[in-house]
Amino acid sequence: MDLGLAGRSVVVTGASRGIGRAIAAAFLAEGARVLICARTNDALEVTAGALRAGSPDSQVETVASDLTIEVGARAVIERSVAAFGGIDVLVNNAGATVRGGTAVEDFGRSFDLNVTAPLRLMELAKPHLLVSGQGAVVNISSIFGRESGGPPQYNASKSAQIAMTKALALDWIREGIRVNNVAPGSVAFEGGSWGRRLVEDPEGMAAFVAQNIPGGRFGTVEEIARAVVFLASPAASWVVGATLNVDGGQSRSNI
Repeated sequence: MDLGLAGRSVVVTGASRGIGRAIAAAFLAEGARVLICARTNDALEVTAGALRAGSPDSQVETVASDLTIEVGARAVIERSVAAFGGIDVLVNNAGATVRGGTAVEDFGRSFDLNVTAPLRLMELAKPHLLVSGQGAVVNISSIFGRESGGPPQYNASKSAQIAMTKALALDWIREGIRVNNVAPGSVAFEGGSWGRRLVEDPEGMAAFVAQNIPGGRFGTVEEIARAVVFLASPAASWVVGATLNVDGGQSRSNI
């Protein structure tokens, strides 16, 4: 299916592995030009090489950057504009459960990463999304932003991210920019937490799936990526402020 993304300029954060890498690959398969960013340059370059090998005619740019600080976020936007002439799609995938400090410190750092950093990038990208004429933002949250689950700092910050997405979506659509959100359930991939647990404790993971995921397995990064690409495309032109669960039925929320 041609989603009308050929030639479009896309920024994907947290894209050196896992869901972010799969999202970048899915956009490249649609003919888009993609800038990927993460904190570590070596991992980014390995991923960029693999993406280019998978799509030999593709255009892939990289920026190693800390998105929780202004200078890091600006570097991403400026590099995309310099390389592609603008930005048509922003995918805020970077995020994590922050641990290791006091409860207050972990909450603060979680909100910096999961809420403030995406907001900062959205505001910096907005002038370019306006010029695009088909500007779109897709934020990656979690089903545990819609219901109880996960560590408190993750649960609270992902809930805030969903609320932010909805509020900005209602404002930005008046200027022609669509903002939506994808909420993955438990996704297993090599190097990820669920992927490691599958190797270390297959029986325990089988019991977890049987109890928690009606679809009968963990999700894949490609399944998340397909949802993101759809929401970013003209095919989803009337989808505004939505949060789409991609979870095999794992979520228990009625909302």
